Amino acid sequence: MTHRGLDPRDDEDDVPEWVDQVMATVAAEVRRRRKELRMSAQDLADRCEEIGHPIPRNVIANMESGRRATLPLVDVLVLAEALHTYPICLLYPVGYVDRVQRLPLQHSERTWDAMRWFTGDREDFGMEDDMLRSFRAHVSHQRAALAALKGEKHERWKAATAPNQAEREEAVLAQADYAERALEAKYRLRSARAFIREDGGTPPALPPELADVDPPDTDTTEENDL
Repeated sequence: MTHRGLDPRDDEDDVPEWVDQVMATVAAEVRRRRKELRMSAQDLADRCEEIGHPIPRNVIANMESGRRATLPLVDVLVLAEALHTYPICLLYPVGYVDRVQRLPLQHSERTWDAMRWFTGDREDFGMEDDMLRSFRAHVSHQRAALAALKGEKHERWKAATAPNQAEREEAVLAQADYAERALEAKYRLRSARAFIREDGGTPPALPPELADVDPPDTDTTEENDL
Protein backbone atom coordinates (compact mmCIF):
# COMPACT_ATOMS: atom_id res chain seq x y z
CA MET A 1 0.00 0.00 0.00
CA THR A 2 1.30 3.46 -0.86
CA HIS A 3 2.17 5.59 2.11
CA ARG A 4 3.61 9.03 2.62
CA GLY A 5 7.15 9.64 3.79
CA LEU A 6 7.78 11.63 6.92
CA ASP A 7 8.29 15.34 6.54
CA PRO A 8 10.73 17.29 8.76
CA ARG A 9 8.20 20.13 8.86
CA ASP A 10 6.16 18.01 11.25
CA ASP A 11 6.68 18.06 15.01
CA GLU A 12 10.36 17.28 15.63
CA ASP A 13 9.46 14.83 18.42
CA ASP A 14 7.40 12.80 15.95
CA VAL A 15 9.98 12.70 13.14
CA PRO A 16 12.71 10.05 13.16
CA GLU A 17 16.27 11.07 12.40
CA TRP A 18 17.15 11.09 8.70
CA VAL A 19 19.36 8.02 9.04
CA ASP A 20 16.51 6.15 10.71
CA GLN A 21 14.16 7.17 7.92
CA VAL A 22 16.51 5.83 5.26
CA MET A 23 16.90 2.59 7.20
CA ALA A 24 13.15 2.25 7.65
CA THR A 25 12.49 2.82 3.94
CA VAL A 26 14.97 0.14 2.87
CA ALA A 27 13.77 -2.31 5.53
CA ALA A 28 10.12 -1.86 4.56
CA GLU A 29 10.89 -2.39 0.89
CA VAL A 30 13.00 -5.49 1.61
CA ARG A 31 10.08 -6.94 3.56
CA ARG A 32 7.51 -5.98 0.90
CA ARG A 33 9.62 -7.42 -1.90
CA ARG A 34 10.42 -10.58 0.07
CA LYS A 35 6.74 -11.25 0.69
CA GLU A 36 5.89 -10.46 -2.91
CA LEU A 37 8.32 -13.20 -3.97
CA ARG A 38 6.90 -15.52 -1.29
CA MET A 39 10.31 -15.81 0.35
CA SER A 40 10.80 -16.41 4.05
CA ALA A 41 13.53 -14.59 5.94
CA GLN A 42 15.48 -17.85 5.87
CA ASP A 43 15.01 -18.12 2.09
CA LEU A 44 16.42 -14.64 1.72
CA ALA A 45 19.34 -15.42 4.03
CA ASP A 46 20.11 -18.57 2.04
CA ARG A 47 20.07 -16.64 -1.22
CA CYS A 48 22.45 -14.01 0.19
CA GLU A 49 24.84 -16.78 1.20
CA GLU A 50 24.64 -18.26 -2.31
CA ILE A 51 25.56 -14.87 -3.74
CA GLY A 52 28.65 -14.82 -1.53
CA HIS A 53 27.79 -12.34 1.22
CA PRO A 54 25.94 -14.10 4.05
CA ILE A 55 23.27 -12.09 5.88
CA PRO A 56 21.85 -14.30 8.66
CA ARG A 57 18.12 -14.72 9.08
CA ASN A 58 18.08 -12.99 12.47
CA VAL A 59 19.89 -9.99 10.97
CA ILE A 60 17.25 -9.73 8.25
CA ALA A 61 14.48 -10.06 10.85
CA ASN A 62 16.05 -7.37 13.04
CA MET A 63 16.41 -5.06 10.05
CA GLU A 64 12.78 -5.47 8.99
CA SER A 65 11.54 -4.91 12.53
CA GLY A 66 13.69 -1.82 13.04
CA ARG A 67 15.94 -3.37 15.68
CA ARG A 68 19.05 -3.21 13.53
CA ALA A 69 20.91 0.08 13.94
CA THR A 70 22.97 0.05 10.75
CA LEU A 71 22.65 -1.18 7.19
CA PRO A 72 25.95 -1.41 5.26
CA LEU A 73 25.89 -0.52 1.58
CA VAL A 74 27.22 -3.98 0.69
CA ASP A 75 24.15 -5.51 2.36
CA VAL A 76 21.86 -3.35 0.24
CA LEU A 77 23.63 -4.52 -2.93
CA VAL A 78 23.36 -8.19 -2.02
CA LEU A 79 19.77 -7.92 -0.78
CA ALA A 80 18.77 -6.28 -4.05
CA GLU A 81 20.33 -9.10 -6.05
CA ALA A 82 18.72 -11.72 -3.83
CA LEU A 83 15.33 -10.03 -4.25
CA HIS A 84 15.67 -9.74 -8.05
CA THR A 85 15.55 -5.96 -8.03
CA TYR A 86 17.93 -3.00 -8.19
CA PRO A 87 19.62 -1.37 -5.18
CA ILE A 88 18.11 1.96 -6.18
CA CYS A 89 14.63 0.45 -5.83
CA LEU A 90 15.32 -0.46 -2.21
CA LEU A 91 16.54 3.05 -1.43
CA TYR A 92 13.79 4.84 -3.38
CA PRO A 93 10.74 2.55 -3.75
CA VAL A 94 8.95 4.49 -6.47
CA GLY A 95 5.25 3.67 -6.47
CA TYR A 96 5.28 2.32 -2.93
CA VAL A 97 6.50 5.38 -1.00
CA ASP A 98 5.20 8.81 -2.01
CA ARG A 99 7.88 10.98 -0.47
CA VAL A 100 11.33 10.59 1.06
CA GLN A 101 13.78 12.90 2.77
CA ARG A 102 16.71 12.96 0.37
CA LEU A 103 19.20 14.53 2.78
CA PRO A 104 19.13 15.63 6.44
CA LEU A 105 17.76 19.07 7.28
CA GLN A 106 15.68 19.10 4.10
CA HIS A 107 11.98 18.84 3.41
CA SER A 108 10.75 15.57 1.98
CA GLU A 109 10.27 15.36 -1.77
CA ARG A 110 8.71 13.01 -4.27
CA THR A 111 10.46 9.66 -4.33
CA TRP A 112 10.78 9.81 -8.11
CA ASP A 113 12.65 13.13 -7.91
CA ALA A 114 14.97 11.77 -5.22
CA MET A 115 15.73 8.72 -7.33
CA ARG A 116 16.53 10.90 -10.34
CA TRP A 117 18.94 12.90 -8.20
CA PHE A 118 20.66 9.72 -7.04
CA THR A 119 21.05 8.36 -10.57
CA GLY A 120 22.18 11.66 -12.07
CA ASP A 121 19.09 12.09 -14.24
CA ARG A 122 18.04 15.27 -12.49
CA GLU A 123 19.66 18.38 -13.93
CA ASP A 124 17.74 21.15 -12.18
CA PHE A 125 20.48 21.55 -9.57
CA GLY A 126 22.79 23.21 -12.06
CA MET A 127 25.25 20.36 -11.63
CA GLU A 128 26.49 18.38 -14.59
CA ASP A 129 29.01 15.57 -14.81
CA ASP A 130 30.73 15.65 -18.19
CA MET A 131 31.84 12.01 -18.02
CA LEU A 132 28.37 10.79 -17.11
CA ARG A 133 26.86 12.82 -19.93
CA SER A 134 29.42 11.43 -22.40
CA PHE A 135 28.71 7.85 -21.37
CA ARG A 136 24.98 8.39 -21.75
CA ALA A 137 25.54 9.84 -25.21
CA HIS A 138 27.74 6.84 -26.00
CA VAL A 139 24.95 4.43 -25.07
CA SER A 140 22.42 6.34 -27.16
CA HIS A 141 24.60 6.60 -30.26
CA GLN A 142 25.73 2.96 -30.04
CA ARG A 143 22.12 1.81 -29.81
CA ALA A 144 21.20 3.94 -32.84
CA ALA A 145 24.14 2.63 -34.86
CA LEU A 146 23.34 -1.01 -34.12
CA ALA A 147 19.68 -0.50 -34.98
CA ALA A 148 20.59 1.14 -38.28
CA LEU A 149 23.01 -1.65 -39.16
CA LYS A 150 20.34 -4.23 -38.39
CA GLY A 151 17.88 -2.38 -40.59
CA GLU A 152 20.41 -2.12 -43.40
CA LYS A 153 21.09 -5.85 -43.24
CA HIS A 154 17.39 -6.66 -43.33
CA GLU A 155 16.75 -4.40 -46.33
CA ARG A 156 19.75 -5.92 -48.13
CA TRP A 157 18.17 -9.33 -47.65
CA LYS A 158 14.81 -8.03 -48.91
CA ALA A 159 16.49 -6.59 -52.00
CA ALA A 160 18.22 -9.90 -52.70
CA THR A 161 15.03 -11.92 -52.30
CA ALA A 162 12.50 -9.46 -53.78
CA PRO A 163 10.07 -11.16 -56.16
CA ASN A 164 9.92 -8.17 -58.52
CA GLN A 165 11.80 -5.07 -59.61
CA ALA A 166 9.57 -2.60 -57.74
CA GLU A 167 10.06 -4.26 -54.35
CA ARG A 168 13.77 -4.63 -55.06
CA GLU A 169 14.15 -0.92 -55.76
CA GLU A 170 12.16 -0.05 -52.65
CA ALA A 171 14.40 -2.25 -50.52
CA VAL A 172 17.55 -0.77 -52.08
CA LEU A 173 16.36 2.75 -51.21
CA ALA A 174 15.54 1.69 -47.64
CA GLN A 175 18.94 0.03 -47.36
CA ALA A 176 20.66 3.25 -48.44
CA ASP A 177 18.65 5.21 -45.88
CA TYR A 178 19.68 2.84 -43.08
CA ALA A 179 23.28 2.99 -44.24
CA GLU A 180 23.21 6.79 -43.97
CA ARG A 181 21.70 6.58 -40.47
CA ALA A 182 24.39 4.10 -39.42
CA LEU A 183 27.14 6.37 -40.74
CA GLU A 184 25.74 9.37 -38.85
CA ALA A 185 25.36 7.37 -35.62
CA LYS A 186 28.90 6.04 -35.94
CA TYR A 187 30.21 9.58 -36.38
CA ARG A 188 28.43 10.70 -33.22
CA LEU A 189 29.63 7.62 -31.39
CA ARG A 190 33.22 8.36 -32.40
CA SER A 191 32.82 11.92 -31.08
CA ALA A 192 31.45 10.65 -27.76
CA ARG A 193 34.40 8.28 -27.40
CA ALA A 194 36.80 11.12 -28.17
CA PHE A 195 35.23 13.31 -25.45
CA ILE A 196 35.57 10.46 -22.94
CA ARG A 197 39.27 10.06 -23.76
CA GLU A 198 39.89 13.82 -23.64
CA ASP A 199 38.45 13.88 -20.11
CA GLY A 200 40.83 11.12 -19.05
CA GLY A 201 38.29 8.30 -19.21
CA THR A 202 38.19 4.97 -20.99
CA PRO A 203 35.31 4.39 -23.42
CA PRO A 204 33.38 1.12 -23.25
CA ALA A 205 34.47 -1.74 -25.49
CA LEU A 206 32.64 -1.76 -28.81
CA PRO A 207 30.74 -4.74 -30.25
CA PRO A 208 32.33 -6.34 -33.34
CA GLU A 209 29.77 -4.68 -35.64
CA LEU A 210 31.16 -1.26 -34.66
CA ALA A 211 34.86 -2.10 -34.72
CA ASP A 212 35.40 0.53 -37.43
CA VAL A 213 34.20 3.41 -35.23
CA ASP A 214 37.58 4.11 -33.61
CA PRO A 215 40.29 5.60 -35.83
CA PRO A 216 42.89 3.02 -36.96
CA ASP A 217 45.62 4.54 -34.76
CA THR A 218 43.52 4.33 -31.55
CA ASP A 219 44.84 1.91 -28.92
CA THR A 220 41.79 -0.03 -27.68
CA THR A 221 43.66 -2.86 -25.98
CA GLU A 222 42.97 -1.55 -22.49
CA GLU A 223 39.32 -0.85 -23.35
CA ASN A 224 38.73 -4.36 -24.66
CA ASP A 225 40.27 -5.80 -21.51
CA LEU A 226 37.68 -4.08 -19.31
